[in-house]
Amino acid sequence: MKSRFSNDINIKNKQAHFQYELIDKFIAGIVLKGTEIKSIREGKVNLQDGYCYLNNGELFAKGINISPYDQGTHYNHEAARERKLLMKRAELRKLDGKVEEKGFTLVPTRLFINDRGFAKLEIALARGKKTHDKRESIKERDVKRELARIKLR
Repeated sequence: MKSRFSNDINIKNKQAHFQYELIDKFIAGIVLKGTEIKSIREGKVNLQDGYCYLNNGELFAKGINISPYDQGTHYNHEAARERKLLMKRAELRKLDGKVEEKGFTLVPTRLFINDRGFAKLEIALARGKKTHDKRESIKERDVKRELARIKLR
């Protein structure tokens, strides 16, 4: 019998790669409540509207939607609540300095479960792309796709 829970969860935010130019990536732990890990193991997570921000030296993620657990009772969690992220203080200071610069933001790019069974969030220091940059990304993707088709023949 196949379990509905999986340890090989790897949820990606594909829009982040299209909307932003990713400069640097960091891995952060997530503070979860109750049934959230069960929903994550079922793969019921949406990172599309998520973003991260620093507040008083602490890192928070907002807009990440973890669907309520189906078998949860009145202890079930809120779907789109603000979640605290765990990183080393030195990394947080480094991020704080970078985010203060004009045009930089923190976006979640990937949610995964590590080998110890903990949910981790990969966040990226990013700069928003302009419309012409997005067109360039589309052209590059189309060229790569054409080259792959030619190689397969």
